[in-house]
Amino acid sequence: MSRWSEWLDAEAAGRELAGLTRRLRARAADDATIDLAGNDYLGLARDPAVSRAAADAALTWGSGASASRLVTGTLVVHAELEAELAAYLEQPAALVFSTGYHANLAVVTALADRTTRVISDAHIHASLVDAVRLSRAQLTVVPHSDVDAVRAGLVAAEAAGERAMVLVESVYSVLGDAAPLGELAALCEQYDALLIVDEAHGVGVHGPGLVATLGLAGLPHVLVTATLSKSLGSQGGAVLGSAAVREHLVNRARPFIFDTGLAPAPTAGALAALREIVARPELAQTVRTRVADLADALGVVAPAGAVLSVPMSSPQAAVAAQAAALEAGLRVGCFRPPSVPDGISRLRITASAGIPEDDWARAVATLVALVKEHQ
Repeated sequence: MSRWSEWLDAEAAGRELAGLTRRLRARAADDATIDLAGNDYLGLARDPAVSRAAADAALTWGSGASASRLVTGTLVVHAELEAELAAYLEQPAALVFSTGYHANLAVVTALADRTTRVISDAHIHASLVDAVRLSRAQLTVVPHSDVDAVRAGLVAAEAAGERAMVLVESVYSVLGDAAPLGELAALCEQYDALLIVDEAHGVGVHGPGLVATLGLAGLPHVLVTATLSKSLGSQGGAVLGSAAVREHLVNRARPFIFDTGLAPAPTAGALAALREIVARPELAQTVRTRVADLADALGVVAPAGAVLSVPMSSPQAAVAAQAAALEAGLRVGCFRPPSVPDGISRLRITASAGIPEDDWARAVATLVALVKEHQ
């Protein structure tokens, strides 16, 4: 047996022993299981208008963009989506990427380098963590939502003559809490720093997102990243901010320059979903009401977003509860290390406006019984 084979076997055995093995499970198109694990917060991924727009775009443009955006891969539908995203999120400009992961990689690596101090909340998404590593910036990780720690980091950066950048999420994906964006934006303005806010879990659930809701959109020192794969029910990502930042990303962001443009179908699907969100604000209200009601039924704190985390006693308990839910016709997620910043395994339950009322009521009753049994 080769060294690599021995190493892979040992890694697999260690994961299995710790209850941390992950496996892919293919889902059929006609699967009748109630999906409480995905990110389709507003139920738009299979909305007829959204699906039709995606299909029509594939028939019109083909299955792919055929080139990077700077060659021939920028399509009219890209420009339409960027314009309407910027307008809805109340930002001067937007730039669309093939994934939300790429959007986060792009904005950090194109704006930060060894002369930059990045002050990162301890709970930021893996894509932002990877972005900082690739940027080679100086890094200060601060405790979760600790404004005083951010201030100390900015003071240190100013004393060292470093450009500073603060990384947060508007709504955090594990605990579901909201960042203190108002305080952070004021601090960044005071210390001439950039605040980059990942709105992956805010846009749609909170209309144009918390940055816009709090009156922070359009500020030159506040940039937003977003995904098209959650409330917008499609695929892709975007960076939103000033026209100068957009122009810089077009010229310097490697995940944009060297990547094939977002395919026509998801671009048009996201655009159609955005128009549905604008026309149907009741979708956001439904998901917020449902997640609050579910949190109350399970006896946990209601999150600021659509994802509810229920702490479990161990990774094994979380996996067992997840399996029992699937047997009962519910698909729920499972947070286990290293995906959880505090090491506590959790059930990850997504509230969605797209689930019929009767199915939602049955799901809530089933979850209450399952959590009581396995927690």
